[in-house]
Parts: sequence; structure tokens; C-alpha cells
Amino acid sequence: MVLHTTPYSGACLHFLDGLSWSLVFPCYWLLDQLLASCVATSLEKRRRSQDPCSFLTLCLLISVPLYLLLLLASLPFALLGFVIWAPLQAVRQPYLYTYRRPDKHQAEQGQAGPGGVGLGEWRPQGRSFCFCSANVCLLPDSLARFNNLSDTHRRAREVGKRIRNGASRPQIKIYIDSPTNTSISAASFSSLATGFRRTSSLDQRPDQTHTTNGPADTETEPLTECPIHPSGADCPVHPSAGDQGTSECPLHPEGGDTTEDCPLHPAGTNSSSECPVHIAGEAPDCPLHSTGAQVGQGHHDCPVHGEGIQTKASSDCPLHTSAVQISISAPEPDPQEEEVETRNHRTGDQVAGDTGSMTASRESLARYHGGDGGVGISSNNTLSHVPRTSIFKRPGRKRRHGDETFDHDISAFFPANLDFLALQEVFDHGSTTRLRCQLHRYFPYVLSDVGRYGWKGCCSRFKFLNSGLMMASRYPILDARFECYPNGRGEDALAAKGALFAKVHVGTSHQEQRVVGYLTCTHLHAIEGDASVRCEQLDLLLQWGAEFRLSSSQPPEGEKVLEDLVAFDVVLGDLNFDNCSSEDKLEQQHALFTQYKDPCRLGPGEDKPWALGTLLDPSGLYDDEVSSPESLQKVMENEEGRKEYLVFPPSKSQCPASSQKGRKIPLKGNGRRIDYMLYSDEGLQQDWKLEIEEFSFVTQLAGLTDHLSVAMRLAVSTGEEEP
Repeated sequence: MVLHTTPYSGACLHFLDGLSWSLVFPCYWLLDQLLASCVATSLEKRRRSQDPCSFLTLCLLISVPLYLLLLLASLPFALLGFVIWAPLQAVRQPYLYTYRRPDKHQAEQGQAGPGGVGLGEWRPQGRSFCFCSANVCLLPDSLARFNNLSDTHRRAREVGKRIRNGASRPQIKIYIDSPTNTSISAASFSSLATGFRRTSSLDQRPDQTHTTNGPADTETEPLTECPIHPSGADCPVHPSAGDQGTSECPLHPEGGDTTEDCPLHPAGTNSSSECPVHIAGEAPDCPLHSTGAQVGQGHHDCPVHGEGIQTKASSDCPLHTSAVQISISAPEPDPQEEEVETRNHRTGDQVAGDTGSMTASRESLARYHGGDGGVGISSNNTLSHVPRTSIFKRPGRKRRHGDETFDHDISAFFPANLDFLALQEVFDHGSTTRLRCQLHRYFPYVLSDVGRYGWKGCCSRFKFLNSGLMMASRYPILDARFECYPNGRGEDALAAKGALFAKVHVGTSHQEQRVVGYLTCTHLHAIEGDASVRCEQLDLLLQWGAEFRLSSSQPPEGEKVLEDLVAFDVVLGDLNFDNCSSEDKLEQQHALFTQYKDPCRLGPGEDKPWALGTLLDPSGLYDDEVSSPESLQKVMENEEGRKEYLVFPPSKSQCPASSQKGRKIPLKGNGRRIDYMLYSDEGLQQDWKLEIEEFSFVTQLAGLTDHLSVAMRLAVSTGEEEP
């Protein structure tokens, strides 16, 4: 179980590889730019049409001949470099494993995981894990333009920023304190959260509420509404606008005792007119913002009730007027990121994917858009440093359809506390480096540069591109393996497409047994009509997966260790077929779906009503209606919008789906869902169970790729009780 931390086993080979690539790169870059100048995206065409002086066209006429001349001049050097580079690929490692040491605070806390539990600890009752898969289309710039995308290096950096900003954003959890009712009724939820924009996942009550992305500090964010009482109610803590100057305490009426024993008027603040809940320069001993509040442990810390008194909500308590609590856990912001974003404000004709603009996820956290018609938050709102309990008012977007046992939604953000990330089409070498650098600010463990170039590894066909797979994890990776599909055809044979398998360590039981999980990231053959090729690749996927699990579970020779406990086995990736197209019937009936479960699938040829297509129509990527995560989310929630911007299964009466805008033909389903998240409960310990907590279609990469991302939160229960 040796992980490859360098592309080559020796420094000499590494030096030769760098030397050869330095000779090849100028020719490669010039050829890429030359081809890119001949293929324009719809955004570039729009800008050229709006250029009255034809300046962009003039630049193009000058640059193309220049690129061509320089390309011819660089060919001899490229040929020499290629002669050195090609043989080296036969001994190149199939992947690169990188690890970034967590910061001091995380190291002191044992690299705390979701819910405040250290990654090395394993709860007796189990744990939940969050997975995400995304096709990011990071091809060389000239090839990406055939999907109406450009500027691959910029997009790679922005993709990484949005993923880590979404995963490390505040997590909102709703807790119900009731011995009989464990759900929020429609009436109570609408009264609690009318107008609230949901940006996180519904979760079970944890033991602690702090997050894992950084140290905790205090937050001084002001709220426009009382976190205890909704607008219009008589709040005993927040008097009406006309009474802001009064110092009357809701617990000590006028003339009563207002000593330092009062939880709302500590010593020195008896006559203050400031809000007793949101005090300027808020201290850790704030009754609602205390790090020791420990939401989920009852009201033991309530400054009004006192410890051990009134553990249930009471109408007499000004701080606990409802049995519903919402906690917002926020990580520490990245100071480098904030500095960069402060410098990079731009205006003008820019799409949401522009790196020069503030990251879309950060903007949405900082303020609500006025078009949503809800109560806004001041623009100076930043990510908080410490867990905080408050109630906002915006409508939730999570839904539960019929008899569904889990929540599903269309989210403008990646799930908070994301544990595992699988990416496809990370082909470009420079983009891989930029993306990996961004992801390492959230994920300590990354597998990248997966697959081999040249002739070795797949077959005799030369591979110009690697597999394009990448995997990131918050948990330690114990073992990894890459296998290349040998049956690629046509243009797909130019890339070393395959499957990446990983074994991760998610905890240790009380019996000192390792608790592990298995992840598979893959990208199947893409050419339509080659169903037999994809089925062969699925057969190989199952075979290789079984072999990897068997080999990685074998202890080293001469050592006696306890058997690993398997928590989950998940397959993520772009399978390039959907469950509704008549042309994909062969793949829909494959044995893969008997060994693994698809949360979005009812059966062969039939998806669940809420399942959404993940392939976007490339021609509409830069339309204003879908140019930001929030706007794309709204479009995807509308049936007519989906018909306009998603690719649907082709039919005999329909033209090829090169551009579907303005179609009038009735369409079946909700688009082509070719990005999958599958899980298997085979091989688990006795009494262990897997349950889906939530499934999301994510729009946060709007304008950066032609795919929607998919995310899933999987709960692993052991059947044991908390001691």
C-alpha cells in the first residue's frame, strides 16, 4: 500500500521529464492558441458583434499568422523534446498523491470532522459522510471551445475557489426539541423560515456544533431581524423602534433588581441601550453566541432558566420562545482569499465564471440578492469565526417527494462539510496544478495527474491526454489504484480514460479496528451509439473494484492485524449514458445497478420524478438567465427553464441536440442525467446500515462547465447506542 508522491521514482527521471517538457511546451501552447483562435465561444461572438471598431477582429488577424510562424519555428525543439518525453511515460507513476498538513488549530483538535468529532474517532452509533461528483471540462483551451468554454486555466482556479467556498461555508442545522414530533410541520416551518434562502443541509443533532475548517473566533455580524422573535412580534429583548433608548430589562421590570446577576445586563451594562443579544464587540459569554451553548444539549446553558431548570421551551422565557432552534456553524475565512477578492472587484460585461469578480458563493454569503424579495443582510456580512445560533427568514428549498426517505433539492452551493470530491475531465496539466492548489486549502489529501500518457498502460494506441480524473478527501487515503479502459474508440481513445479506486480511513473502533471506506471515480466512453463499449467498461469496473477491495484488505505478510470494518462503497463519475434514453437501454440494465443503488432511479428506463438532468446545453452557458449559481438554480427549478437549458434524450422526431433552444417538441423526463452517485451496502458489518440523508443537484459551477454537479450525504448507522 505505497502511495506515489512523485511522478517518477528517481530524481534523474524527473529532471529529464522537466527538460523534455520545456522543449515541447512552446509548440504545444502555440498550437493550442492557434486552434483556439479559430473556434469562438458564443460569448466571444457576442463581444465581437458589439465591437464598433472591429478591434477584436483586427487582433485576431494579427495573432493567427504570428502564432503560425512561431509554431513552425518551435517544431524542431518540440520534436527533440518528444523523443525524450515519450519513452519516459512508460515508467511514470499512474497518479500523484499529495498531502497538505492541516493548520496548527486543526492538528491540536485532531483534525476535527463533521459535528466536531475527530477524524480518528468513530461514534458507536455511526456517522454521516458527504460525497460530490463534478465534470469540470478542463480540456486544453482549443478543445474546450467545442463545448463553448474557454480560458481553461482561469476556470480551473475559479472551480477550486467555488468548491472550497461552498464546502467551508456556514452550515445550518435545524433541531426539533419534542418527545413526540421529530419533524417540522408545514405550518410551523413556513412561519419559521418564510423567505429564508437555504444554503446548507439538514442534519441530525450532533454532539457539538463547531465546524472543522479552522479556528473559532467571535463574530460581530449585526442582524436586521431579531433572532428570537419574527418581525411584528413583541420581543421582550428587542424593544420597538420607538423604545430603543430605554434601558428596561425584560427580566427585571422597572424598579426591579438589575444587578450583575442578570444574564442580559452584565456588570457595567445595566443602562446600555444596545441589544443584549448582539452587543458590539461581542464576547464569548453572550447568551446566544456562546461557544459553550452546545445546541443540541437542551437548554442547560440558558441564562434565564439556569442549569438544570426548564429543559423544554417555555413561553415565559424571552430567549426560548420556540422548541425549534437553528444553528449556523461557520469556519474561519481564508485571509489570502479575502485579500485577493478585495482586489479583484470588476464591473462590465462579465459572466459569473470570471475570476476577476468576487466568487459567486462568497457574494451569496455576504448578501442576499434583491430579486429574491426577502429581508436582506448588510453587505459587510462575512463568514463568522464561531458557531452562532440565529433565525433568518427565507423559504427553504429542500423537498421530500411522496414516500421518499431522504431530502432532495437543487442547491446553489456545494454541501457544507463536504468530505469527498470526485472530478472528471481535469485533462490540462496547468489547470490540474491550479485546481489542486485551491482544493488543498480545504482537502488535505488529493489524488491528481491520474493516468499515463504515451503507449504504455492501456494498449498500443498513443495517449495524448491522461484520464482526467481527480479525487480529494478530508480523510486519510490508505491505498489507491488506477486502471485504464483498453477498449476506447475514435477520439475517446486519445485519452487514458479509466477508473480510480481509493481506500480511505474514516475512523477507529473501540476494538482498535480501522473503519474504512471505498471510493471509485470513473469516466466512461463518450461517443453516442457505442453502448457495447460502455458495457464492457462497466464489466471491467466491477471486476477491478472487487480485486482492489480484496488486495487492499490483505494484511502485510507476517503481520497480524484486525480486519477492517467497511463503512461504505461508493461509485462516482460521468457514465455518459442516462436512464431515460431508448439508445441507452443496454447500459440501463447492466449488473452495476444490481450491486449498487442509484438514489435517483426507480428502475431501468425510469427515474424518480425529482431527478434532474446534469448535462447543460452548451449554447446557453452565457445567457444571463443561467450565468450565476442562483439564477441557474431558479431556472432548474422551473420546468420550462429545464427544457430550455438542459440536454434531453434524443428522439427520432428530434434533430441532434447540438442546440436545443426554442424547441417545441414535448420531451420526456427532466434531461439527460449522465453524472451518477451509486452506493452499495454489500460487504458491511452485520447490523450496519446505509441511508441517504440528502441528495442535491448543485449549480455553483454555473458558467464554468457544461455539467451540473451532484452531491449526496450518506449516513452509516451501526445499530449501537451512544454510551
